[in-house]
Amino acid sequence: MKLFVAIVPPRSALQELAAAVRPLHALPQAAALRWTALPTWHLTLAFLGQVDDGTLPELERGLAAVAAGQPEFELRLGGGGRFGDRALWAGVGGDTAALARLAGATTEAVGRVGIGTDDHPFTGHLTLARSSVPRDSRDRGPRRPGAADLGPLADALAGFRGEPWPTGALRLMDSQSIGAGRHYETTAAWTLPPRG
Repeated sequence: MKLFVAIVPPRSALQELAAAVRPLHALPQAAALRWTALPTWHLTLAFLGQVDDGTLPELERGLAAVAAGQPEFELRLGGGGRFGDRALWAGVGGDTAALARLAGATTEAVGRVGIGTDDHPFTGHLTLARSSVPRDSRDRGPRRPGAADLGPLADALAGFRGEPWPTGALRLMDSQSIGAGRHYETTAAWTLPPRG
C-alpha cells in the first residue's frame, strides 16, 4: 500500500475552496496544469510511501496515540501559494501551530516503526494543481521550459478566506492509481479529543 497521513477538511470547506478555484481554470496558465479533484483534497501531514502490511498494526497504534494526545483545533483554508513551477496550492490558516505539532508528532510516530518520510519542512497546504511538464534533473532555472507561471494563479487566491472548521480526525490514507488519476481511501481514522 502507498500510504500517507492526512486531515480531510469538511465538505463545506472544500466547496468554498472549489468556488474560489473555479475561475482559475479559465486563466491562460491553467491549460498547462493537471488539476486535482475535490474528492481528493486533503492536508498531508506525512507521506509514507510503500508500507508493508506487517507494519500496519504497530503504525496504527502509534497514530492512535498521536491523535489521542492532540485535542481538536480550528483551521480554515485561505490564500494560495506555489512550489516553484511544480504545484499550486491553497493555504491553511487558524491554529497552524497545532497543525505543525500534529505533523511533527505524526512524523515521529511513523519513524518509530521504521518508516522514513521526506525531510522537507512541513508546510500546511492543500494541492490544487500540478505541472503537466515532466521533471528533468537538468532543469535548474526558476522555471522549466514549457511550465506554467503559477504566480498569477497563486495571487488570484490571495484574498480567499474560508470559514473555520474543527480538525476532526487524523486519517491514514491509501493512494491508489486509477487510470491517469489518483483515488484516496481512508484505511483508518482516529478522532481528535474535544478541547478542554
